[in-house]
Amino acid sequence: MLEAAKSYKGYRSYEYLEAGVDYRQFELAPELGRVPAYQGPELTGEQAARVRRLLTDSLVVSLHDHPSIFPDDISQTVDYNRTARHHTGYEGLARSGMTVVFDNLMDGTCCVTSQAGWKWSDVVADIGMRLSDIAHQDFLIKVERLADVREAHASGRMGLVLALEAATMIENEVDRIDMLYGFGVRQMGIAYSEANTLGSGLKERGDGGLTLFGEKAVRRMNKLGIAIDVSHSGDQTSLDTIRHSDKPILITHAGARSVWPTNRMKPDSVIKAAAERGGVIGLEAAPHTTLSPDHPRHSLESVMDHFTYCVDLVGIDHVAFGPDTLFGDHVGLHDTFAEHLSIKEAHAGLTYEKVPYVDGLENPAECFWNIIAWLVTHGYSDDEITKVVGGNVMRVLEEVWI
Repeated sequence: MLEAAKSYKGYRSYEYLEAGVDYRQFELAPELGRVPAYQGPELTGEQAARVRRLLTDSLVVSLHDHPSIFPDDISQTVDYNRTARHHTGYEGLARSGMTVVFDNLMDGTCCVTSQAGWKWSDVVADIGMRLSDIAHQDFLIKVERLADVREAHASGRMGLVLALEAATMIENEVDRIDMLYGFGVRQMGIAYSEANTLGSGLKERGDGGLTLFGEKAVRRMNKLGIAIDVSHSGDQTSLDTIRHSDKPILITHAGARSVWPTNRMKPDSVIKAAAERGGVIGLEAAPHTTLSPDHPRHSLESVMDHFTYCVDLVGIDHVAFGPDTLFGDHVGLHDTFAEHLSIKEAHAGLTYEKVPYVDGLENPAECFWNIIAWLVTHGYSDDEITKVVGGNVMRVLEEVWI
């Protein structure tokens, strides 16, 4: 049993309140066993022991996830989101082996009061409600500095980093970045698909690059110690952000456009520019994103095709994992929020076989066991594995976080 599973005492979100009285109750999806377990290559006893050791001893960092539990009936998600009370998957996280997860909250589905999402008041409500729940338990540690990561690892618990996929909610108020930092946000994107006051998102027909206000926001994030993400930003906006930032830039969850040619993937020029400035790319696994010609049915194997390509392109020191998973029907969520999440634009007209879930990377509980097992069975050394499952991200955070 992993140390985190031993230290988890069974807490469930908002159990300090009365369900149905203090908040609306929903039937939630199971954290474990929602889909059949991944049937990868059978590990030898020695290989399984090595996977367990690496998962236990290493600093394992998910650079991008949404470790919330969604309604079992995914069509109820809009009503669920309006309560601002996403339930954290504590049990699933305790089984994951992760040291730290970058929790990206409701991102583009943050529709507490607005149909469009990304409103300041809604994002603050989302953050505040999540922190209220976290404050009532002692398994997850809110990570605000590197020492919190080390404490989580040493105590057999788990760290959670508050992250946002875009800075849309700051509008033209740069001081709101300081407020978000005060709330505990330590990583933030520039734009999420649609353009905002900082720059262009990946769905726009034209990309004007980082705006003058965007340059100001980048400088403020550098000064505060907020890691900057360009996963959903347009290509020119991404390149401008990398150029204007004094600190390394993260591509927290994407893949290589040279492997699968959609706007949601990053071109070699952006991946290389980020690496040249010391940054990393985290490999994405949300349904129907990181597909590949060799593995067109989305699975762990498809994602690892992007991994091997990026390692060949920029070296193993600049690659990590941001699986972008959740507890529940992720495909159904995409169908429900297709307009908010720019699903059509992300696929750019390519045809692909739709799957009910990404086999091997379906939820936060299973991702890193399967990732490390794949790396072990494909001949990667312990040093290489510890770099890509967390070491590379920690190197960037040591430079970015204040």
